[in-house]
Amino acid sequence: MKLKSALIVAMLAGSALLFAIPFFAQEGYPLTGVWYGDYGPNAQKRTQITVIMNWDGKAVTGQVNPGPDAIPLKAVTLDSTKGWTVHIEAEGKDEKGTPVKYVADGKLENIGSYNRTITGTWNDGSSAKNDFKLKRD
Repeated sequence: MKLKSALIVAMLAGSALLFAIPFFAQEGYPLTGVWYGDYGPNAQKRTQITVIMNWDGKAVTGQVNPGPDAIPLKAVTLDSTKGWTVHIEAEGKDEKGTPVKYVADGKLENIGSYNRTITGTWNDGSSAKNDFKLKRD
């Protein structure tokens, strides 16, 4: 009887472990997801942004501020050997239709967390020196 009880307990523990494994599985490429945040030259003057990034196995694709005026990402790199640095480039147009190149350089932080962040500098074609922070949702 003790052997049968021990076998049942072992089977239940094994089943529980099988269900727990997906919770600890890796999420995939660390930049994949929807990122929300803002950039600006100071704490009072901020521009809200949304960045969507997807890893297709070879490159990161996506867009800034999805919708009718979305700006496609041109290049995204992640370097884990240099402190998880991120480089993002996109090209769009301003309100007058003039081309604008967006360049962001930052650091990926809280990598083990679902709600990881990227912080750094954001250049929107203006002369203003902007900082930015994005949080993955």
